[in-house]
Amino acid sequence: MKPPPFEYHAPRDLGETLEVLATAGAHGKVLAGGQSLIPMLNMRLAAPAHLIDINRLESLAVIDVTPAGVTVGALARHAEVERAGAHPLIGKALRLVAHPVIRNRGTVVGSLVHADPAAELPAVLAVLGGSVRLARRGDGGEPARGGQVVTLPAGTAEREVPAREFFAGPMESAIEPGELAVSAHFPALGERSGTAFVEVARRHGDYALAGVCAVVGLDEDLHIESARVACVGVGPVPVVVDVSGACERRPAVSVDWPAVAAAVRERTDPEGDVHASAAYRLHLVGVLAERALREAAREAAA
Repeated sequence: MKPPPFEYHAPRDLGETLEVLATAGAHGKVLAGGQSLIPMLNMRLAAPAHLIDINRLESLAVIDVTPAGVTVGALARHAEVERAGAHPLIGKALRLVAHPVIRNRGTVVGSLVHADPAAELPAVLAVLGGSVRLARRGDGGEPARGGQVVTLPAGTAEREVPAREFFAGPMESAIEPGELAVSAHFPALGERSGTAFVEVARRHGDYALAGVCAVVGLDEDLHIESARVACVGVGPVPVVVDVSGACERRPAVSVDWPAVAAAVRERTDPEGDVHASAAYRLHLVGVLAERALREAAREAAA
């Protein structure tokens, strides 16, 4: 199949990009990696009047690592971020994303904007409490700040949207017409932290039938201080569950992990489809939550 007709734009700087987006409004779509957008165009699931190709904006291809965390620009490819080894949970998630040829082209920020509830990276951003930086021509929002990884042109407005607000529904994010997601920030882990990402898919590289990523932090006595999971494939957005209280600040070996996993399962309400029934997905999320929490706790204590 072929995509519907559209007007192609290839801006050469960020200012021009924001101008085009402001003009296109709700009728514009941004092309970065295109690994999700191009199939949607070909299947006529999307029909934008304007396609804005940002691949010439080299300033957006940044990966910045600081003690506070990792900031990834809109043109940083999956493979580049994986090779950078900047954040352990991001690396574990990216190894589960599709196949190498897809990761060579697809972008981290593009995956977040696509907001597929079965995708790995939205869950990572959600469980870490990260955020996405949005920019638009300066007719609303906060004036652009200095000192950012991606420098915005004069006359630009921006806003930082936390993950809990960014994912609005299946394939729906908080981006408004005329806005561009310029970067995403993934907060750093604590000193005694461990992470894990486990999922079940029909084939490696397919979207997960269900998946769970976990972050576990220990105190000075190596007792569980914090424990959070984010579940994929079992809700319209990543389902984040804080199970710190259920761990009761115990050593990992004495935590009743099946009971903690049951608490996670109770917070999900998956739907069935041709790939898996709701009951099977509900069973999977419990099994995977226990496995992910155990692995994360083991890594934190190592």
